[in-house]
Amino acid sequence: MKTHQEKYAELERLRSRAQAPTGEDAIAKQHARGKRTARERIDRLVDEGSFTELDRFAVHRTSAFGLDEREFLGDGVVTGRATIDGRQVFLFSQDFTVLGGSLGEVFAEKICKVMDLAVRTGSPMIGINDSGGARIQEGVVSLGGYAEIFWRNVQASGVVPQLSLIAGPCAGGAVYSPAITNFVLMTEAISQMFITGPEIIKTVTGEDVTFEQLGGATTHASKSGVAHLVGADEDELCELTQTLFSYIPQNNLEDPPRFACDDDPQRVSPQLDEVVPDSPNKPYDMHAVLEEVLDYGDFFEIQPLYAPNILIGFGRVAGRSVGIVANQPSILAGVLDIKSSIKAARFVRFCDAFNIPLVTFVDVPGFLPGTDQEYGGIIVHGAKLLYAYAEATVPKITIITRKAYGGAYDVMASKHIRADVNLAWPTAEIAVMGAEGAVKTIFRREIAAAADKDAKMKELIDDYTERFANPYIAAQRGYVDDVIEAHRTRGAIAGALAMLENKRVERPKRKHGNIPL
Repeated sequence: MKTHQEKYAELERLRSRAQAPTGEDAIAKQHARGKRTARERIDRLVDEGSFTELDRFAVHRTSAFGLDEREFLGDGVVTGRATIDGRQVFLFSQDFTVLGGSLGEVFAEKICKVMDLAVRTGSPMIGINDSGGARIQEGVVSLGGYAEIFWRNVQASGVVPQLSLIAGPCAGGAVYSPAITNFVLMTEAISQMFITGPEIIKTVTGEDVTFEQLGGATTHASKSGVAHLVGADEDELCELTQTLFSYIPQNNLEDPPRFACDDDPQRVSPQLDEVVPDSPNKPYDMHAVLEEVLDYGDFFEIQPLYAPNILIGFGRVAGRSVGIVANQPSILAGVLDIKSSIKAARFVRFCDAFNIPLVTFVDVPGFLPGTDQEYGGIIVHGAKLLYAYAEATVPKITIITRKAYGGAYDVMASKHIRADVNLAWPTAEIAVMGAEGAVKTIFRREIAAAADKDAKMKELIDDYTERFANPYIAAQRGYVDDVIEAHRTRGAIAGALAMLENKRVERPKRKHGNIPL
């Protein structure tokens, strides 16, 4: 019979084995790839000394393909709880040094356990992915494990924030869990996501593509929109995660953290009065507006490389988190298209799920015309953004800086879909369409009959602009609550947020709506 001392020594031995389940050589290989180990990643992300590990002694239960002779404590994933900036989170970190980070039955059970705890305690869930996919040796059990995780991702959706950090390969069925989570963060050069790899693509379609071209961070940040943020290395990946975390709440029943702020909420920004050019067709950068309005000029942009004709991201006003949606006039004149509608709609729904007020800046000439857009379903995809805004019950504040034309005016958090406070700058142009298009439609015969068609066009455009391309008709009808000087925008938003702090909206009882997916 073992003595107490021997039993304690055995515990220490097993703990030591669990720290490096495949030995120091495997850790060295992981470092040689430019990657941290599973535990090193957790230690870098969370508050020092705060991580408490669960299930460190778990091992697989299969004997197939010689696995009965290969036992790894932890079974290839590190799970537990920790704090980030003092706030509790639950985490899993996949260990590529153990069977390539492949997911088996016990591996999945460990992840499911911390996901259940995250929901039960109202804590965010962070997954660090570095895996070759399903563990082939365990067959359909691995597939069942993935499905159990996916089910929990869906149940947790809108209940606790879910973040996915991609720190290596994420292939096959493994990609669907990150896709369901709220934010996907990738690392340049070392992370990839794809359903089928280059070799299979080559066999089936004949296409030659590299891992990086197919599913690298740049690809997913700029082409597919799967990645929301990209870090140059694992340090920046952690920094981006920590910053993102600072803007979001613990769960759907709490508000985001509020911070002390010595940036005057009523700060006046005279430069905003000159941001919008005199020419209605001249672009400007909406970032210049956001930097003047938000605390300390800090705008934490999400998906900056994808559909850049619309901006989404987080900022603070008087220390309080806000979600920003803004047309970007310097890219495609700020039009709404398929990609920008989907990008903004998903962000609006996240903010609404987690009690983050929405501030929308509007300068939109309409929806992008063309057969590509129509055949691609712009009708349905544009409706997603409309649906998201109409469904949202958080405080909604809208500022029209210049153009608000046609159906796009309605979609971009107009009063008609229940924005709470709608403001316009004197430079705002609220109309069915731009002056030139309107004149050509309304006065087609008069222009055709004119001796000097150009002069007649100019006269009619000037008259239409004076009479209709302004904010005052909308203001007369209450569609715009006020027309304000641009330099007063920050103070107006701060006041509106304070007014709406206790906003409550009762919705009809229903299972859920049916967003046009």
